Amino acid sequence: MVKSLKGKVALVTGASRGIGAAIARALAEEGADVVISYASSAAKADSVVHELKSKGVRAQAFKADQANEKEVEDLVKKVAKQFGRLDILVNNAGVFTTGVVQDGANNGAELERLFAVNVGGVVAAVRAASGVLKEGGRIISIGSVVGDTSRWPGVADYSATKAAVAAYTRGWARDLGPKGITVNDVQPGPIDTDMNPASNGEFAEAQKVATALGRYGKPEEVAAAVVFLAKPEAGYITGTTLNVDGGFRA
Repeated sequence: MVKSLKGKVALVTGASRGIGAAIARALAEEGADVVISYASSAAKADSVVHELKSKGVRAQAFKADQANEKEVEDLVKKVAKQFGRLDILVNNAGVFTTGVVQDGANNGAELERLFAVNVGGVVAAVRAASGVLKEGGRIISIGSVVGDTSRWPGVADYSATKAAVAAYTRGWARDLGPKGITVNDVQPGPIDTDMNPASNGEFAEAQKVATALGRYGKPEEVAAAVVFLAKPEAGYITGTTLNVDGGFRA
């Protein structure tokens, strides 16, 4: 079987677990060499790297705090230097916090970090990668369907960060289009991960009911969408938001 991403180098941020790890595996299955970043879970990141290498590709993990612009820039530079190129950037790293606007006890530091990671980290990575990616390059950010809708109280801040990513995606597609680089946003709905398990009682059931399919998605289903957008066949798709949400927004 021809592997459509053989010879490509991909960077997936925040990929020591969950959706990020699934994306890294799926890209490796298509033949891409894969670099992942992590914030604190070195053992988990090493485990993912071992699994990627077993697929016959080059793989490495780098520690980088997505809230730190310099670390993000250095991360991109390391990948390009050590692997000789960068073809695919997947902005997956993110954090999640909640809090209703009228609650004076909301933690300001948590809010600051939320925007620093979910927005600032993505911006820093794209700015750094834009100087490295060549024609045919791919930038794919992992947003969220709550970037389009806030179904429950307390998610406005998180929703705002994901809406910002979608807006940046459209603008960056215009900026980078002349270079032949595509920029897209994948918005998962409820996905069964340790951050949002399908077994999480009433809240999980409410999310299932809100989908047309009546179930949680799997990380591999999000990864499949990312791989599709990374392939040469998706070269005419840019500035687009693709919902992988089981009909959550239907």
